[in-house]
Amino acid sequence: MAADRIPLVCVCGPTASGKTALAVALAERFGGEVVSCDSMQVYRTMDIGTAKPTLEEQHGIPHHLIDCVDPGSPFSVAEYVYLAGQAVKGIRARGHLPVLAGGTGLYADSLLYGIDFTLHTEDASVRNRLEQELAVQGAAALYRRLCERDPQAAQTIHPNNKVRLVRALEMMEVSGKTLSQLKVESRKAPSPYRVLRLGLSFCDRQVLYRRIDLRVDEMMRQGLLDEAFRLYSSGFGKTASGAIGYKELFAYFGGFDTLEHCVGAIKQATRRYAKRQLTWFRRNPDTHWLLMDEYENTAELYEAAFRLTESFLREVQEA
Repeated sequence: MAADRIPLVCVCGPTASGKTALAVALAERFGGEVVSCDSMQVYRTMDIGTAKPTLEEQHGIPHHLIDCVDPGSPFSVAEYVYLAGQAVKGIRARGHLPVLAGGTGLYADSLLYGIDFTLHTEDASVRNRLEQELAVQGAAALYRRLCERDPQAAQTIHPNNKVRLVRALEMMEVSGKTLSQLKVESRKAPSPYRVLRLGLSFCDRQVLYRRIDLRVDEMMRQGLLDEAFRLYSSGFGKTASGAIGYKELFAYFGGFDTLEHCVGAIKQATRRYAKRQLTWFRRNPDTHWLLMDEYENTAELYEAAFRLTESFLREVQEA
């Protein structure tokens, strides 16, 4: 029944759009706690490149699903759904409002739709063979294979994310079905959550792209180069190789490219990622989009988000 579903506010959108700050503001206003929805912020020590909120930026609001896995350790969407689900239940039990914030669309949808991952089979022999093929043929070849078999799923996976490429192909080979089919079959009915989706974006895409460029420059000033080098030199490159902001700098550490060109590659890759994020999130018709360049200032945008949340919570109470 609707009354049994946990109310949850989800702040989604592209990178550098201000999701974390809005989520914190909502948590402060409505007595909430933030659950990160970022596939890379789960890793410890990968702080600057993943744009983790600092303690100052968290404003004393509890944050979950940040710094919970060692670099180099595998972490799946199934693990995320379980851990995030436990965090949401704990927040609800404390009488607080769960506020989900992040740009990993697959993680968000898998949690909010109540995906049941028991249907997703594994086969170590298939995975080992695919990893060998990856080593010989390269990520581009495996990505082309994924595009041919499931173009829709390919749009959600970065061509250089070797871990997810192997996992996606493994799942399809073992099950004989596409990822899209598996996703439909694994959805529970109904979702355990009653969700308000708030999407942040811009009327002018160039405004977002300028914000991305400025944020990359700021990351470099904060010490991204040193952070990436620590990962590179400590053998955690496999994890970081799927994260924008790290893998581009590995070419510089290896002496294959200049630092200036590598920083430019980070900006370009981040812009492309933002475009893919927008494509993913815009498929959901229930999202209330807040276009940041339509407001005079951040305070006005936050007030609009507060009004939507207040209306949502009233509906929850009346249900």
